[in-house]
Amino acid sequence: MGLVSATEMLKKAKAGHYGVAQFNINNLEWTKAILLECEELKAPVILGVSEGAAKYMTGFKTVVAMVSAMVDSLNITVPVALHLDHGTYEGSKAALEAGFSSIMFDGSHYGIEENVEKTKEIVALCHAKGVSVEAEVGGIGGEEDGVVSTGECADPNECAQVAALGVDFLACGIGNIHGKYPANWAGLQFDVLAAIQEKVGDLPLVLHGGSGIPDEQVKKAINLGVSKVNVNTELQLVFAAATRKYIEEGKDQQGKGYDPRKLLNPGFEAIRAGVKDRLTCFGSIGKA
Repeated sequence: MGLVSATEMLKKAKAGHYGVAQFNINNLEWTKAILLECEELKAPVILGVSEGAAKYMTGFKTVVAMVSAMVDSLNITVPVALHLDHGTYEGSKAALEAGFSSIMFDGSHYGIEENVEKTKEIVALCHAKGVSVEAEVGGIGGEEDGVVSTGECADPNECAQVAALGVDFLACGIGNIHGKYPANWAGLQFDVLAAIQEKVGDLPLVLHGGSGIPDEQVKKAINLGVSKVNVNTELQLVFAAATRKYIEEGKDQQGKGYDPRKLLNPGFEAIRAGVKDRLTCFGSIGKA
């Protein structure tokens, strides 16, 4: 089927009141596990790649080549978007050039005028190639690729300004953070989400930092207009735990247990189970 823009799948999610998962990928195992599970469960999926992860995988071109070939080789029939996560201005242009089918330009750390100006330019470049665009207003708490935010809530009027630029979906800070949630976390600010939704109408909204938010809050956010939920930390944690268990049980010492294909397999299976768990929560199984 090849890579697709995320616009259509998120419009359907918005209309159907379910959430499409964005799972961040880090290597071949990650990508394969996510694609196979989403194919089996007939769920559309967005593969997120941060600039740091792309660099780790030797660049945007390598990522595009790997994901495109894998979609083809594994006969994946569900819609798959390859999405730049928290892209810089220059990074967004480079990923677009390399063949990503969806781009997030994160201008949230600029003043609103500069965010609007740069977002407008990225939208024009992406739409000329049929590529979807995600923008961000308000900070998502925590740290991602060196961008640190305390998680300030987005201003609904600023959201309306950015929405008017023709972006395809919008990430807005509503008290969510990247990484593990602290014990004293106040929870999602649903009043802010409702106010933003009122201002942007049918535009699909994005919930970043989806790992660790209680399921009932995620479901409520989806009912209030969130159509895309980002998951990264959660899969990293289950992958690490499964790998640790395998080694602590000494299985890497048995037979050819040190073979990387055997060593990485428990983590691979843990990712698949984690993907199924999240797709169930978001309601996107069978929606491809």
